[in-house]
Amino acid sequence: MVSVPTTKKIDSILTHKFWGYVFLAFIIWLMFYSTFYIGEYPMQWMQAGFDWLSQLAHTKLPDGVISDLISYGIIQGVGGVAIFLPNIIILFFFISLMEATNYMSRVAWLMDNLMHKIGLHGKSFVPMIMGFGCNVPAIMATRSIENKKDRLLTMLIIPFMSCSARLPVYILLIGTFFPKYPVLVLCILYLFGVILAILFAIVFKRTIIKTLSTEYEILLPQYKIPTWRSIKPIIWFNTKDYLKKIAGIVLIASVIIWFLFNYPNPHDTGNSFISYIGKFIEPILLPIGFDWKMGIGLLAGISAKELIVSTISVLAPTFTIASAASFLAFVLIYFPCIAVFAVVWKESGKLRWAIFLALYTTILAWIIAFLVYNIALWII
Repeated sequence: MVSVPTTKKIDSILTHKFWGYVFLAFIIWLMFYSTFYIGEYPMQWMQAGFDWLSQLAHTKLPDGVISDLISYGIIQGVGGVAIFLPNIIILFFFISLMEATNYMSRVAWLMDNLMHKIGLHGKSFVPMIMGFGCNVPAIMATRSIENKKDRLLTMLIIPFMSCSARLPVYILLIGTFFPKYPVLVLCILYLFGVILAILFAIVFKRTIIKTLSTEYEILLPQYKIPTWRSIKPIIWFNTKDYLKKIAGIVLIASVIIWFLFNYPNPHDTGNSFISYIGKFIEPILLPIGFDWKMGIGLLAGISAKELIVSTISVLAPTFTIASAASFLAFVLIYFPCIAVFAVVWKESGKLRWAIFLALYTTILAWIIAFLVYNIALWII
């Protein structure tokens, strides 16, 4: 525990009206820079490992359905998600450091004035920051907000915070189509999500969730010196959760997607089961630059955003710079996932708010993606 005098000296900078925001911006930039660049090396090693494993399985196993399923369905599908584990660990390392040092309380204190201007409180900002890790515990963390309407309002805007499950999609497309400025594009995506959250907080506060601002006291506890023991549980919990998804839902979904893509005729994927589903929704997606394969990826993402990368790895859709930008915007905004839908229903106590969240985010995602796609076409 850092002494009270030292805590006050540190706070004179970290909670300063100017330097406090500068430091916060630096921390956020450093977090994204490290996530992208430092995480890129182990990601490439893992990618090479899964490619080798896929090729090995394909050459060693007898030609046929089992060989294709294991090589291209399971290994490539699961590997397409697993390779982003280092990036996820780095992201949660920074989040755990902010929590372990008690800096997160300073972030809430710094943002208190801004949050009041949009009709919320600094306490709402902490769950929003947690949303960068996972929206589900972030929404559950709104229990600390005493006012029920403020709590509901916070729940409805948290999904705009880009959770770690969306990060693999960002890294994959940004690294491919925007290699010159990857950190800048990544920061813009996250910042745009925050801006949308602020705008819709203002709109909802003045329309469907009218409530008076409530004053809360934000305590600034003494700083703590982080130790591996204090940050390990947070990192391990989220890493374990990611691995469970890979071993469970991603594995099962990869097999299902492979099956739907290869049947009823393995040699005619244009008339496969999955193509029928994709082509059914394709007319809605064409104006925003998506083909049916991208549409399948988005449908898979409703279950878990990690499945978008897994699906893309199996289906291999054709992206352009414009469609990639549009796809990034859509993934940022649309229907968070089934788990978020369930937790909003549970925490709000009413199904209608979960349905409202799913509808308004998806409609907004289409509108924003349409604008991004057409502006990108015009610029390019």
